[in-house]
Amino acid sequence: MSANIAPPFATTPASAFERLLTVMDTLREQCPWDKKQTMQTLRHLTIEETYELADSILDGDMQEIKKEIGDIMLHLVFYARIASETNDFTIVDVLNSICDKLIHRHPHIYSDTVVNNEADVKRNWEQLKLKEGNKSVLEGVPVSLPALVKASRIQEKARGVGFDWEEKSQVWEKVEEEMREFRDEFNVAENSTIDKERAEGEFGDLLFSLINYARFIDINPEDALEKTNKKFIKRFQYLESKAASSGKKLKDMSLAEMDHYWNEAKTIL
Repeated sequence: MSANIAPPFATTPASAFERLLTVMDTLREQCPWDKKQTMQTLRHLTIEETYELADSILDGDMQEIKKEIGDIMLHLVFYARIASETNDFTIVDVLNSICDKLIHRHPHIYSDTVVNNEADVKRNWEQLKLKEGNKSVLEGVPVSLPALVKASRIQEKARGVGFDWEEKSQVWEKVEEEMREFRDEFNVAENSTIDKERAEGEFGDLLFSLINYARFIDINPEDALEKTNKKFIKRFQYLESKAASSGKKLKDMSLAEMDHYWNEAKTIL
């Protein structure tokens, strides 16, 4: 196919994927920017695209979700194309590998294993990973994950092998215990110096216990916090706009004035 003739519009999943691979091959061979890229140069862009997809999912914007999925899929075939140039693996190897793993990890579908619920599926998944050579169920938690997400994944994986609280009331008791310990770090004499390292440790314990409780009541802590972030941004920007419309800057307003507009924003945002 000539470089200046784009592959035709596809109408099936297989032909659409083939179209993407054809476009990727052409760009890699002829576009100066694409020719220059390596896995290392793409890495931070892939992370950015992943966060953009996460944002669009939280916003419920289906058109943006579609676009961001496409961007990430482009990155995936890009990595496979680069690997094929060094004979390490191809996109076919990648797809067969994930299919083989999914079949192996779902013996209740592809074999005679019996499961009763989702918890059984997760437990089997983790046990199979250990049989495959993993020394710890926590090995699959990426080191570079944001701490909040990492805490959730650690707890989920520990639960998968039975290391978990039995009742959510027990988890809440742990939250209260950690709250007391964190508070106690600041209940010192007025002239005493707060041990920042100890206080930081107690705060970390408190966050970890809250994330644990969120898991028990089926709340994703990352989503919950990000929704609060977005809500705060909208309300704060409302506050800024009201200040500007009154000819003032926020730094020149009293706290009472800002509270007035903030409470107003809470009623509409």
